[in-house]
Amino acid sequence: MNKLLLPLLFSTLSTAAWAQSGDLFVSVGQSLLSSKGIGSTSATGSTNDLELDNGFRFGFRFGFNSEGRTGQEFGYAYNRSQLNFQGASVGGMAIHQGGYNYLLYATKDGARFRPFATGGVHFSNFVAPGSSASSGGGSTKFGFNYGGGVKVAVNSKWSVRFDIRQYATPKPNLENSLGVRLFLRDGWMRQLEVSGGFGIHF
Repeated sequence: MNKLLLPLLFSTLSTAAWAQSGDLFVSVGQSLLSSKGIGSTSATGSTNDLELDNGFRFGFRFGFNSEGRTGQEFGYAYNRSQLNFQGASVGGMAIHQGGYNYLLYATKDGARFRPFATGGVHFSNFVAPGSSASSGGGSTKFGFNYGGGVKVAVNSKWSVRFDIRQYATPKPNLENSLGVRLFLRDGWMRQLEVSGGFGIHF
């Protein structure tokens, strides 16, 4: 494992060190979930007895861009969802996400329009109603994501961007947070991000 991590870390730090430019974006949008059932309180129930609903998303992304057509990005997002039990709301639920992405641009750094494809890894911390991430609550899972978007320069300093990304994350285990045993909670959850934002280019 270390033999794989060291070259990746070296590549990441090298690109950041030789970056020609950077940007910082604030984005808002929708978090659209599929395969969102996270289990049942009964072994004979349905995996969709407990499920998450769609919600909004708010986040930050900090990027390093090379002189050519590549870049790297670190980001954090807060997703607000709803936990439902057999169709009835149990309460609001947070999903905290952080991750790293590699970007491949269609145009070089400095171009006004920069369409891109991206792929990366992330963690998602699912915080059930009544729990708090700051006190160690929730269930953290690691996954991968991919997608694309475009950055459009408004002037030499400011830009806007639009992203569409698909996140694949193992389903959370909320047994400790909810205080009940859960069955039929295996599998992966899919989350589609549709967002837009603005930021500064430096």
